[in-house]
Amino acid sequence: MNFTQIAVPHEDIIKGNLTMDVYAANLSQVVNKTAPKDYLDADLFFRRTYFTKGLNNILKIAEERLRGNSGDSVIQLQTPFGGGKTHTLISLYHSVTRWNANVAVFDGVALSPNDPKPWEEIERQLTGKIELTRGNSAPGSNNLIKILRENGPALILMDEILEYTTKASAVKVEDSNLASQTIAFIQELTAAVSTVGNAILVLTLPSSTLEHYDENAERMYQQLQKITGRVEKIYTPVEDEEIEHVIRKRLFSKIDEGKAKEIVDNFLEHIKNEGLLAQDELLKYRERFLRSYPFKPEVIETLYKKWGTFPTFQRTRGVLRLLSLVVNSLITSNIPFIRLGDFDLSNESIRRELIKHIGPEWDSIIAQDITGNNSGAKKIDSNLSPAYRPYKLGSVVSTTIFLNSFSGIGKRKNNIKDIKISTLYPEFHSSEIDNIINQIRDGLFYVADDGLYFTNQPNLNKIIIDREESISREEILQEERKIVKEHISGNYNLKVYFYPQFSRDIPDSKDFKLIINDSEKPDDNFFNKYGEQPRVYKNTLFFLCKYSTESNALFSYLKKLISLKSIENDTTINLTDVQRKEVKTKLEDLKNREYEEIRNDYRSLFVPVQNGFKKIDMGIPTFGERSLDKEVFETLKTNGALLEKISPRVIKEKYLKNNEFLEIKKLYEAFLKTPGELRILSEDSLLHGINEGIRNKIFSLGILKNDEIEIVNEELDTIEYNSVITTKTYQQLTTEGNSEVDKYYDGNSLDESNDGYVGDINIDVIPKEDNYWEKKYRNLSLKLDVPVGEISTVVGIVGNLVETFKNISVKIEIDAMDGELSENNYENIIEALSQANIRILKEKKDV
Repeated sequence: MNFTQIAVPHEDIIKGNLTMDVYAANLSQVVNKTAPKDYLDADLFFRRTYFTKGLNNILKIAEERLRGNSGDSVIQLQTPFGGGKTHTLISLYHSVTRWNANVAVFDGVALSPNDPKPWEEIERQLTGKIELTRGNSAPGSNNLIKILRENGPALILMDEILEYTTKASAVKVEDSNLASQTIAFIQELTAAVSTVGNAILVLTLPSSTLEHYDENAERMYQQLQKITGRVEKIYTPVEDEEIEHVIRKRLFSKIDEGKAKEIVDNFLEHIKNEGLLAQDELLKYRERFLRSYPFKPEVIETLYKKWGTFPTFQRTRGVLRLLSLVVNSLITSNIPFIRLGDFDLSNESIRRELIKHIGPEWDSIIAQDITGNNSGAKKIDSNLSPAYRPYKLGSVVSTTIFLNSFSGIGKRKNNIKDIKISTLYPEFHSSEIDNIINQIRDGLFYVADDGLYFTNQPNLNKIIIDREESISREEILQEERKIVKEHISGNYNLKVYFYPQFSRDIPDSKDFKLIINDSEKPDDNFFNKYGEQPRVYKNTLFFLCKYSTESNALFSYLKKLISLKSIENDTTINLTDVQRKEVKTKLEDLKNREYEEIRNDYRSLFVPVQNGFKKIDMGIPTFGERSLDKEVFETLKTNGALLEKISPRVIKEKYLKNNEFLEIKKLYEAFLKTPGELRILSEDSLLHGINEGIRNKIFSLGILKNDEIEIVNEELDTIEYNSVITTKTYQQLTTEGNSEVDKYYDGNSLDESNDGYVGDINIDVIPKEDNYWEKKYRNLSLKLDVPVGEISTVVGIVGNLVETFKNISVKIEIDAMDGELSENNYENIIEALSQANIRILKEKKDV
């Protein structure tokens, strides 16, 4: 429901007829019949006037005095700039008709010292002529008493006396000046109205020196205070708690208080559930909200008490002018009430009303951080989840912080709880505001580093961005490669080669090699060639590549890291202590994330198979891990791509099932040369498996001599060229006609047409992705008890199974004990599961 269905704005606001002079009350224009209709028409004026206690009291005192009853003869109206003084004078002026009294008005702003003098003007308005008071000198109290008695009852309204007196100080009057004569006249006039029973003087003075002009004006102000203070009473037309009523009466023709109460109570219920206010605070807030609706209470409070402290901001008048523009801008919006965050700072009229008090430089700052298409606030809006995007919380929260950042008395910082109350809707939780505030701190350029308020000095974010723009892609590439090298331990049986340019940079040796590239996949030339020669030991190569070269995450991270290092070491930058501390903190955070950022990018592991490569996604980095080659090594083991040991039964079933004997050294060479074959970590690993088979009589050890095999009843210390294993015992085996032995072991890929024939031995070649000589499991079910630190291992295994089985079902049980989790955080977990389409089969939680 739009607020305008509950609080109906006046017709001029709805139509946008918002000439600002409507809110600039001017007493002399009313007298001269040139004021806007809102002030000139007495009935319309009073219909749009909220009669505060102060105004009612002043009107009552004036009426009683003019009827000749006892009462104050002099009333001084003293309020801050724009605090309702002129509005009260106009109320008195329009009331004299029904009081059957005469009125004389003097406006110190409208009149010049060269015009008729104040005493002459009062006589002219009361009598129609100037006789007793003519001249540049004060006329004396006797003449004034005569005029008042003959023309009573008489109401004398004097506005902006200090303004006129300040101007009059430049006019010479014999040995005196017009200012001194004016002060003397005020003294005479106060005595005269005190003497005459049915006359009253109402005059205005500023409330403080903030509105004074210079030291001379200050002295005259003190003199006027001293003179009038003997007989006057000082009244404040509008108290702070009445300003809401004044504003509502002036801006809205009618308000449905019943529906307003429903809206307010609905909001208060949400605030209560969010735990933002205690019970006694809720009751007070409710009273304030009901008084201010459709505006949130903090809207009036911020404008009246913060912006109102600026000398140039006319409190009541300034608030009315600004809020009329805000209401007009929101006529077609679908909002139940008006928050500070709903002020459209892209609206030039609204922005101008604010900027004129704080300086023109804020125009570009507002555009950069809040209203521009590429501003930080707009970026936050666009990055919100679809559920929150309609609320434009980046802009709303930023605008709220902005409007609370200014005060004529220096108080600027915002309280997070107050921001939540100010920006919240019942449709979302206050925890989302925490997220928005964090993004504002990280993304806006003029939010102070030491608190939540705007400043016209660039913050550390801006300094960092400016420094980032000077960083070249070459610097970023060098930093990336340096960090990758720093996270290689060299302790995991993998010889690591960084970003090789040519295939000859990678030795053709029996060592297992990890080649790190910043491409998305390996270069086939490195796999097939060693310089100009064919590569022999192909099955020893592993390639670690980037998950995507299009990702900007690592690029942005490295750019910020380089810029912060540069800023920290730059002695020419004039950083505050807070900013220097923040630079150090940000650098520490980036350093702590260093491995994670690198690993998130370098996660595609390629291992040789018969006709190319198999890609293994290493997934997210293991928590607490800092070694890249360790994670590669563990991933290879988890996925069966690198074996630390081999079972003798595997050797028998896979290589001796259809063969009487097998030459061990040539088998080991085949492991290293043939893409997709088993990879055994070392010769010792193979020896261990063979000796275990010999001890358990799974097969026998033989020595090949003169084309015959001699069975030996012992274990093998080293792999000799003539060592064999056989399923036969204590007999001779011939190897005549072994014409294919060299073909199989010449370092090239196996010719599939002979199915791996080696003399009298048949070794079945592993077809791609299908080890057909092994036992096959068509269905698999595992129930695991997983340590928290090994969750990534399970993720890797599941990823491997996905490539093998068509249907995979994974169910996870989470038991979290001996801790605590807030309800909001639990709901965030549930939301994250929902977003990932993860169903909750069973849920239990204890308080």
